[in-house]
Amino acid sequence: MTEQNPVPLIVLSPTRDPVEAINSILRRAGHPVHCTWIPALGDLPDALPQINPELLIHVRGPADVLKSIMEIRDQVAPTVPVLLVVEAVDEAVIADAMTSGARDVVSLANPARLAAVMVRELRAFRLERALISTVKSAHDARNQLESVLQRSNDAIVQVQEGIVIDANPAWLELFGVADSLVGQPVMDLFDEASQPALKGALAACLQGRWNDHALKATAVLPERKTMSVDVVLALGDHEGEPSVRLVVPAKPRDEQKLVEELSHAVHSDHTTGFLHRRELMDALGARLDTASHGGMRCLALIKLDSFAAVERDVGATASEDVLVGVAAILKETLYPNEIVGRFGGVRFLALLERGNENDIQAWGKQLVARVLKHATRVNDKAVSVTCTVGLSIVPPSTPKLDAIVADAVEACGKGAKQGGNQILTSGRADVENRVQSYDQVWVKHIKAALMENRFRLAQQPVASLQGDDPQMWDVLIRMVDPQGKEVLPAEFMAAAERNDLLKNIDRWVVGAALSFAAQRRPQCLFVRLSKDTARDATFVEWLDGHIRSTRAEPARVCFQVTEEVSASFPQVRVLAGGLRQRGFRFALEAFGSGRDSPGLLQSVPLDFVKIDGALVQGLARDQQVQQRVRALVESATQRSIHTIAERVEDANTMAVLWQLGVQYIQGYFVNAPEEVVMG
Repeated sequence: MTEQNPVPLIVLSPTRDPVEAINSILRRAGHPVHCTWIPALGDLPDALPQINPELLIHVRGPADVLKSIMEIRDQVAPTVPVLLVVEAVDEAVIADAMTSGARDVVSLANPARLAAVMVRELRAFRLERALISTVKSAHDARNQLESVLQRSNDAIVQVQEGIVIDANPAWLELFGVADSLVGQPVMDLFDEASQPALKGALAACLQGRWNDHALKATAVLPERKTMSVDVVLALGDHEGEPSVRLVVPAKPRDEQKLVEELSHAVHSDHTTGFLHRRELMDALGARLDTASHGGMRCLALIKLDSFAAVERDVGATASEDVLVGVAAILKETLYPNEIVGRFGGVRFLALLERGNENDIQAWGKQLVARVLKHATRVNDKAVSVTCTVGLSIVPPSTPKLDAIVADAVEACGKGAKQGGNQILTSGRADVENRVQSYDQVWVKHIKAALMENRFRLAQQPVASLQGDDPQMWDVLIRMVDPQGKEVLPAEFMAAAERNDLLKNIDRWVVGAALSFAAQRRPQCLFVRLSKDTARDATFVEWLDGHIRSTRAEPARVCFQVTEEVSASFPQVRVLAGGLRQRGFRFALEAFGSGRDSPGLLQSVPLDFVKIDGALVQGLARDQQVQQRVRALVESATQRSIHTIAERVEDANTMAVLWQLGVQYIQGYFVNAPEEVVMG
């Protein structure tokens, strides 16, 4: 009772004196009230709805009419509390009054207790009134929500503890369900490959840590049919308990979208939906004329092995179903921005844009394994095929499409002659990417950029899967050419490595990172060191001088090397120990790529491990990879080492990582490397 507006009260008393006394006591206690005196019980039924009091006070007269008062109160205003005022209070009087329905008994002889009891009852009355109002509002909101769900064009299903508790008509129609889905496990609505991501997203959503990310899933329809859908998750409520709504948004088709779809249909192969060869080559040429945003590019030629035998076995018409099945698998392994087309016959050509060669090799192995495992039903017969993948790395400068395609064709042909069911990288393309003629040019550019301070740092955020923004960034380097154009490390780092310039670049990066850490004070800045620096015995001494000059706090910097470097050079253990003694943190990146990853956790002092991006990119639909990553996370967690997943590119992967217990993620799904933060 802190408001200044008088509180409405009704005082039922034979005389007016108690009314004045109650008013005076409450006002002296700092609680202004407006007392309405009712001398006769017969006036009470009309007074209650007119005055709408927050408290009804009965001053006992010659005859006890409390029971009659309670009957009237229960009929007209059942929530209004009733107090009884008597000359002397004792236990028997209190018990009798409360048995009749009064909240308490007070006396004018004890003003302090009278005021305290009244304030208590008024607060309780208001809390109950607010609760009733809230419950009503929630009930109204639920009714409105149910009405919206029933009328919505979006397909919506509500899930509680993994069980479907409601599905709107749009969902039933989209999924071809005639009966109710209530009571069914939600996982039964999706294929096995989609379930890990969905489980992780459901858990994250219930904890309030899932944003409006759309999951790509394969729904299971009647008669063993499937359908690809985008699913949005949102936290909901069902009968007072938390639930999750799965929404498959309706897709309005505007005229522009229709034109785009028609254009794609005209230029695409009818069987697979991929681009025709002419349109494919045009699209590849246009893409290679643009600079890469990061990582490396590779052309992959995919050819089905011994397909003539399949045609003889099931016929030319039915064999197209086998081709369609392989095309669907290929499409699932590609990112939305990657280009794919039918190159002719039973060959497909795709342009990959991945982080590094390990990512490309991992993609190829995953594709070959999935094609081998897949079986197409043709006339009650399970038909399986294998495929061969020829890879041709796209050189970073002046790529020539015809030459790159020829290298991919040559590599694929060699793989097919060796028995197929494998991936092979073009030796000529690899040499072309690393030829000495490039080095002569790049060495001059690198040395000039170091002399003229034309390197820049960029930052890529690391996001938490378990809480707020951790304020952690991965440091990346960019070169700026004399014309001011940004040059990505994929273009010059290989030449720097072959010409012993990595240590020079590392020291520039470390110096710039220390200055940044001192100025901006991030929680953690990840700075990678090359194998040359990891073996450099003078690095730590050089670092001591820079710590003093920049006054950076070592705990804000985490140095990282690859798992391969750590496993290959015993100096890394000494380096990690020395850095941590100085207060720096230490991490392994590309963790999980070697033969004894858990063993390194015991031998190298670590604060973080970054799970290899090649594993992460094949994670969402591969249970064996999921089991491997789970084991890595458990090993790291047992040693209080934090885990970060590299190169996370989509919501499905993030959801699976959540379920596996990974703590942090980084990659283009979180954010692309941001603008230059300092020079």
